[in-house]
Formats: sequence, C-alpha cells, structure tokens
Amino acid sequence: RGTVLDPFGYTSERRTERALISEYRICIEAMLPQLTRQNIDLAVQIASVPEHIRGYGHVKARHLEEARKKSISLLEKWREQK
Repeated sequence: RGTVLDPFGYTSERRTERALISEYRICIEAMLPQLTRQNIDLAVQIASVPEHIRGYGHVKARHLEEARKKSISLLEKWREQK
C-alpha cells in the first residue's frame, strides 16, 4: 500500500481516503488552540466522526455522506461557541 506498485492506490475510493486523512488533520489542528474544558466533549464528538465511515463501495460512500453531514453540523456548533 502507498507505493507505485499498489494498483488500487489510484482508485477514486483510495484517493478519497487519503484526502479524508488530510481534512481530519487540518480540522483537529485548527481546533486545538481553542480547546477548553467546556468544549472538550464537542471536540471529541468531532474527532470521532471518522469512526463511522466503514464498509466498501456504495456502503462506504453512504457512510461517508452521513459522516460529512454530521461533521458539518458539529463544526457549526464549534464555531458558534466562540
């Protein structure tokens, strides 16, 4: 995995997975400076969203869509708390 010899590494699904990792890191790094005791539970909920992206093919795509919606909702709450 992750080498030039990985024939599946160029599929849409794998590219999406790699993009999700980058998005996750950016999101968490952006939240860290604002983390407090009052908002830690919300931060944990946001950080846990990727745990719900499971399966393969259309099942994973459905879970990804649901996770994106949940993430957007939670991030809106995060922004409102300031």
